[in-house]
Amino acid sequence: MTSDVSFLEFHSTAPVPPRNSTLRTWQQGYVSWLRISDAAVVAVAVFTSLLLRFGPAPEESWTPYVAVSVLIVAGWLACLAIFRSRTPSVLGVGTEEYRRVWTATLTTFGCVAVVSSLLKFDIARGYLAIALPLGLVLLSVNRKLARRYIVRKRRAGQFANRVLAVGSPAAVRSFESGLSRQSDYGYAVVDSRSPDEVRHDLGIARALAASSPGGNRHSALALAVAACRADTVALVSGDLTPDEFRDLSWELERLDVDLVVSPGMADISGPRLTFRTAGGLPIIHVDKPQYRGAKQFQKRAFDVCLATLVLIAASPVLIATAIAIKLESRGPVFYLAERIGLDSKPFQMIKFRSMVHDADTRIAELSALNEGHGVLFKLRQDPRVTRVGKFIRRYSIDELPQFINVLRGEMSVVGPRPPLRREVDQYDGKVRRRLLVRPGITGLWQISGRSDLSWEDSVRLDLSYVENWSMIADLAISVGTVRAVTRGTGAY
Repeated sequence: MTSDVSFLEFHSTAPVPPRNSTLRTWQQGYVSWLRISDAAVVAVAVFTSLLLRFGPAPEESWTPYVAVSVLIVAGWLACLAIFRSRTPSVLGVGTEEYRRVWTATLTTFGCVAVVSSLLKFDIARGYLAIALPLGLVLLSVNRKLARRYIVRKRRAGQFANRVLAVGSPAAVRSFESGLSRQSDYGYAVVDSRSPDEVRHDLGIARALAASSPGGNRHSALALAVAACRADTVALVSGDLTPDEFRDLSWELERLDVDLVVSPGMADISGPRLTFRTAGGLPIIHVDKPQYRGAKQFQKRAFDVCLATLVLIAASPVLIATAIAIKLESRGPVFYLAERIGLDSKPFQMIKFRSMVHDADTRIAELSALNEGHGVLFKLRQDPRVTRVGKFIRRYSIDELPQFINVLRGEMSVVGPRPPLRREVDQYDGKVRRRLLVRPGITGLWQISGRSDLSWEDSVRLDLSYVENWSMIADLAISVGTVRAVTRGTGAY
């Protein structure tokens, strides 16, 4: 009992090191900037639509729309605030920020339609038809540019959430490893505590609260948070009871520290997660992966439409590449390579030939120089690659004919990397799940490092895609591929 009292006295009087306020400072400045830039963007969208619809010269029909435009701008900004499109938890990463911006915008124009109908005020359709899409585009671009600024700062070691991780050593290591692969998200583990230590800290906090309610108390947890200047506590293993978790949230609320919870489910994303409440406890329902049915039809329709558009738009590039290959070296223009596709069925993948015509017969003599990972064969300076081949590989022009495979139903625009038969022969049961969907021309592996990825990371990304496919994900990966190809990094 005496030792407990002395422990309480120590923790109630010990000075607390200053907490890190950098996070709050940059967040406040960033949110203020978004308020100003959003207001400017919305005003530009609304008044540009006014000028385009009615012209710059004031007319009798033009004047009432000035007042309408001011009201729409005010309502639009109010909706952006109501839908919390600038709350720190959604800023800078993921799709939730964009979803809230778009929802606020559509809600604004829905309200305009309802109010104009009730007041029998006929608003020109052309005016709204310009303002809505223009505003959506400008707001999205504004948020995208703001995100790039954050990403640059985070890659430079700034604007990061300093995290105190709570969990077993193995869970903390796994959590930290996952965060290191996503530095753009801005979380950095600076210290850790075991669940038993936190449980003991919470007991001290409760005792201090009982001994001096409302007083200035410094629990062991407060000292630990302040010592490492953490602004976020991450619970990475479920070793706390519901009551202990509640007490932890209350204590962190008092300290103005954020609380995040990692359920420990690797590579399972939002589309498969549904949050429910049962008996006052939060429950995460994890849907089974969907490979067939309506989702398969949507994916096939997307593939056919996009492949057709790309082949038509890129036809001049296809013709020029074919001529260059034929002029440089003897051999066919196209290279047909066997790959293993959906449900382990082989097919002939079509590519522009980027190597000498007898490249396949020289693999054995170059095997000692292999720089690939796992079962992959890769060489950064492959002597079999031609001059034209180096160029078309760098910008992935050699892969354009694969859109023919897409039209034939053998490949998808987005999917796992198409494997060789010798690679598939070495797959274990886990890796074989890659074959549950059609292989893709691009995928998470393409926008996350291309040839620079390790075998383990390539497998992890492919399995994550297979398990969590969605239409939005395919669109995002397609856009990301254009950026990766334009930069030409990681391709050889």
